[in-house]
Amino acid sequence: MTTVIPAERPPIDPYPLSPYVAWAGKRNRDPILDVFKTLFPPTGEVLELASGSGAHINYFAPHFKQHQFQPSDYDTDVFETIKNLRAEQGNANVADPIKIDLTKPETWPDPSTKLYDVIFVINLFQVAPVSIIDGIAQVAARVLKPSGFLAIYGPFKVDSSYTTESNAAFDKEILAANVPEWGLKDVRDLEQAANKYGIKLKQRLDLPANNFILVFGKA
Repeated sequence: MTTVIPAERPPIDPYPLSPYVAWAGKRNRDPILDVFKTLFPPTGEVLELASGSGAHINYFAPHFKQHQFQPSDYDTDVFETIKNLRAEQGNANVADPIKIDLTKPETWPDPSTKLYDVIFVINLFQVAPVSIIDGIAQVAARVLKPSGFLAIYGPFKVDSSYTTESNAAFDKEILAANVPEWGLKDVRDLEQAANKYGIKLKQRLDLPANNFILVFGKA
């Protein structure tokens, strides 16, 4: 069953199949798509980490018919939703989801099987520990092609400061839930951690609603 997307913003709930995630995904998908259209190579293999419901990967796939998309998540309970959405939208270029737990190297993809031109992650870090960048960067170091890129989308602090008052208010709202590891992370912390694995920040792109796309590549 497709998640109903509410017109008004629901309360924050990071569960992948929640109304809030569906609402946020609809709001940000077109700006992200516009950037991806400028960044993606003409053809290639694309991996999404932490796909959740699969709403983003299934929205992007029809715009890139010459690309093959691989959804993934640590939570196999969302796999049926991803596949149902793929079927509803007729996305023949979206593969069956695979399990990737960014904290467990034994679940990471095998570089001898496939390398990727693009890896992307959307809206993860405000509800995940900053240490998750270690797993993301190591996966990128393993399976990203030398010419490929890793894109991380979301709201972030920069040099320990909020870039806008609205991001400060959003962070305050997240922190009020008193859930460990929730809250806006700093771009510099992600950059420093990724550098350890030879993954370097190449671009920081401003998007609507005070979000960024951080574009990383191999050093």
